[in-house]
Amino acid sequence: MMEDDDYNEGPSAGPSPLSSLPLITTTGSFDLDAYIQNYSGHTKVIRLVFISERCPPIQGDAIRLAIQELKKSVNTVSYKETSDKAADILGPSFRADQSWIDSVDKKSQQQLERLELELNNHKTNLQKEAIRQGHMDLGDFHYSRGDLNSALKCYVRTRDYCTTTSHILSMCLAVIKVAIEMSNYSHVANYVTKAEQTPDLSDQSIHAKLRAAAGLAHLENRKYKMAAKKFLETPFEFSGASAWPEVISPQDIAIYGSLTALATLDRQELKKKVIDNAQFRNFLELVPEVRELINDFYESRYASMLRYLDQIKSGLLLDVHLWDHVNYLYDKIRSKALIQYFTPFISVDLTTMATAFNTTVGGLEKELSGLIMDGSIQARIDSHNKRLYARQADQRSVTFQNVLRMGEDYQWGTQALLQRVSMMRNELVVKPHVDKKL
Repeated sequence: MMEDDDYNEGPSAGPSPLSSLPLITTTGSFDLDAYIQNYSGHTKVIRLVFISERCPPIQGDAIRLAIQELKKSVNTVSYKETSDKAADILGPSFRADQSWIDSVDKKSQQQLERLELELNNHKTNLQKEAIRQGHMDLGDFHYSRGDLNSALKCYVRTRDYCTTTSHILSMCLAVIKVAIEMSNYSHVANYVTKAEQTPDLSDQSIHAKLRAAAGLAHLENRKYKMAAKKFLETPFEFSGASAWPEVISPQDIAIYGSLTALATLDRQELKKKVIDNAQFRNFLELVPEVRELINDFYESRYASMLRYLDQIKSGLLLDVHLWDHVNYLYDKIRSKALIQYFTPFISVDLTTMATAFNTTVGGLEKELSGLIMDGSIQARIDSHNKRLYARQADQRSVTFQNVLRMGEDYQWGTQALLQRVSMMRNELVVKPHVDKKL
């Protein structure tokens, strides 16, 4: 049975609207070209447009790359919308190429008519496998055009015509991909479960995609501990030829898994499930900053850990899946670090502790007050002498109270037993009625 905090760890509010968030004015160590080459297809465009809306310093580069990617596709609607944005930012020379749009739309309409005619012929001939493939082809067509609702309907219709494990898995992965793009994470969770229950599922690359999709669903639903569990269980077969660049990259697995693990796992779990996890270490090697961040946290090198967190924060705030979770996860990680720092000591000098956490004594006192109020730290703050003292329970008093409670329990049990014996002796016990006719 899962604990409650496995399911309801983050704030219950939905994601903040983009317009209400401050823009990212410094990119830090974020390299747009190196970052975006990990993706392909729709998610590449979505991430580029998202970055262009959030980060003015690289806005022009991001939207220019998005237009280049869309020109390779047949998604004319997204191309028109993105080109209009680019024209506002970069000038009228970036307005949409209407002749290209008309040409692609004409060819796409002819292709749609052909696919629909082929599907109708297959239905007339009652060719089950051909009908399934026809629906898949139509779904792929609508997806390439950016019509996600029509694509989802076509993929779901193949369910009644799937006859093999590979058919079921193809259908599930197609639905999951579209559902992630639509932010319909209940669909994602349902079809991950359906795929995992498929008999003879032995392909580790499929397992990896399902774990990653489940992790994303839990992350978006703010179930951070469950998200960490799924990301940490993702096989490394997710990389290389078996990668899923149209949805998520191996680097994302490392970052999402590490941050959610740091925010939710205790020290022993972190050692066992992250640091000693041979599969996940392969993901961490792809993001050295996150690998060092994990090691610094475990080794209690808090100043270095906080520097790494600061270095990668700009990039995380530009991540289309993670941006709305960064501040909460950072606060949880910092709180855990404060607790871990103080736990071995009876008292701590606040000035020394503030230096270790790169903050002021006043700011540290405010953070510690919050942790004391919510019961995370059993301590008291001496503001005059600038020290933090642990509240130690009086073991003599606790033992005495436990003995008294045990004595009272024994006394109550003995009195109840004596009362029952006395009632039986005086025949005050109600006996069950016996029907003499039986």
